[in-house]
Amino acid sequence: MDRVERAVGAVVGSAVGDDLGAPFEFGLAGVFSSRFPGVGTGGEMCGGGGWDPGEATDDTQMAVHVAESLLERDGLDLPDVFRRFQRWAAAEPKDIGLQTEDVLTNGLPWDQAAEAHFRTNRRAAGNGALMRAATSGVYFAGYGRMVTMDAGRRLSALTHGDPAAWEGTAIFHELLRVALDGGDPVAAIPEVLSEAAPVHRGRYATVLAAHWTPEQATEFNGAVWPCLGSAVWAVRTTDSYEDAVRAAVDLGGDTDTVAAVTGALAGAVYGIAAVPTAWTEPLHVPLPGALDPQRVLRLRDLETLAACLLASSAR
Repeated sequence: MDRVERAVGAVVGSAVGDDLGAPFEFGLAGVFSSRFPGVGTGGEMCGGGGWDPGEATDDTQMAVHVAESLLERDGLDLPDVFRRFQRWAAAEPKDIGLQTEDVLTNGLPWDQAAEAHFRTNRRAAGNGALMRAATSGVYFAGYGRMVTMDAGRRLSALTHGDPAAWEGTAIFHELLRVALDGGDPVAAIPEVLSEAAPVHRGRYATVLAAHWTPEQATEFNGAVWPCLGSAVWAVRTTDSYEDAVRAAVDLGGDTDTVAAVTGALAGAVYGIAAVPTAWTEPLHVPLPGALDPQRVLRLRDLETLAACLLASSAR
């Protein structure tokens, strides 16, 4: 399997996980498997909860805005990413996290808005930066560990003032880089953790440990560390893309984001061929805040986007 197949698997796989999980968001554990008890039964792209079948949420929409900034600006232009996020928020997307909305609409500059939110609320370690990291992870994969982890932190800090959230995105970027290179991201965890900020390393070591399960989480999986831990658990305890994403959605809670993170990592491990066609055919990504407000990305668009991100990474 080549890196293009893995990169496309990561970007499309994240979007598919997002779409599958959206109708079950904030539901109880086991609801997904109760409705769809067997692999291959079909109909899982059911829509509901305000979402059409196959419609991407804010997770994928923000990931696309990040990707297009990286490509159009030829690298990391944080003020540009922030402006795109602001236009997206102003376009009234169907879903936007409370913290993200406050940061993008509080009128402060790009390098002060998230910090001000954190200073006031003292709680800003949600998974809202982790959820959009598949595209940036692919883009920075060719630059090595230090660069990709630093980029994860800097992108996360645009909307999340808590450094704990930065480390989650940094770790995820590096796990994705390992998978895109054909390595085992689960086996790489100890080495990746050695590069995490010491003050946050213990918390992530707990949720990424081989014996950890989501039942042991001490916070809701809308927080960044149990979200990442649950995604790694889903990949570690299954042996296919489909089973990993099913396991993620079946956890309940913040299902779209846990499944989006799971889908990116599993997509990089197993490649795009492992993502069921029945799940990719209805896939579509409305893009509030785009210059063309009617623009909708579909499978072919996401495949092209992933290939372009990888090509730019490899230059």
